[in-house]
Amino acid sequence: MNVINNLKEIKQPFINSVVTIGNFDGVHKGHQAIFHQVIEKAESIKGTSVAITFEPHPVKILKKNDPPPLITLYEQKVELIAKTGLDILICIPFNKEFAAISADQFLEEILVKKIGTRAIVIGKDYSFGKNRKGNITYLTENADRLGYEVIVTDWIPVKYNIDGRISSTRVREVVMDGKVEDAVALLGRHYQIRGKVLAGRNRGGRLLGFPTANINIVDELCPKTGVYAVTVECSDGHYKGVANIGYSPTFDDHVFTIEVHLLDFNNDLYGQDIRVNFIKRIRDEKKFSNIDELAQQIQNDIISGRKILSHF
Repeated sequence: MNVINNLKEIKQPFINSVVTIGNFDGVHKGHQAIFHQVIEKAESIKGTSVAITFEPHPVKILKKNDPPPLITLYEQKVELIAKTGLDILICIPFNKEFAAISADQFLEEILVKKIGTRAIVIGKDYSFGKNRKGNITYLTENADRLGYEVIVTDWIPVKYNIDGRISSTRVREVVMDGKVEDAVALLGRHYQIRGKVLAGRNRGGRLLGFPTANINIVDELCPKTGVYAVTVECSDGHYKGVANIGYSPTFDDHVFTIEVHLLDFNNDLYGQDIRVNFIKRIRDEKKFSNIDELAQQIQNDIISGRKILSHF
């Protein structure tokens, strides 16, 4: 997949472009279905499959007061979109100047003239341009005049124990509620955080007998506090583990941390960038009377984690 980070990089329109537009936060199953429709349509007209997204997420510019946490930061979003097989990803730098562009200008100057759009694949609720004028009705009304086809995708229902349709909002809800196993039905993968392993407080191995990797998380969306069965991707390979998210109440630190104990692992991860996939929540975070009680509970958590991860 070719990634274009500025519209100025496009010197001539792509051949028979089939385009979808969106923020694609989470690159969930609904987004993936749209991408596959784009690819199929492009193949049918011997064209180019194109996705257009924005960086930073428009909500960061337009909604300054407490915007929702992003499910996937830009680097991961690009990786996930690339896996779908799209030809082109155009990332438009989003600022107040771009936000002021009219729907007419975006459609005619950017989509049709610069990108060469011959078909637009779009979700039912998406709109673009100043005052969100560029909705399905608007696109349909201009289709014949500008020579493109409008393809409206259906929402993807959740085929699991969650009611409703797949959406980024629903992904945030289940992750923040600690129901990480439910996130798989929405994302098509386990929810993942990324971060660098930092020097910890030297308690895991020294006091408790269970060395942990202390992670400086870069992602915005973090699962609910508690203990989780996880898998870990690092430079040494893939490992199983147990993660604790929270404030270490037994030690009264009141400092938020994410610590991972890797099963059957003896190497040093300090300074490495690692990825943690959340498989299932084991329990709430709890304050114990003493270190021995905590150590015993960690041993029980590891046993639970091994059972959960036995098929991974």
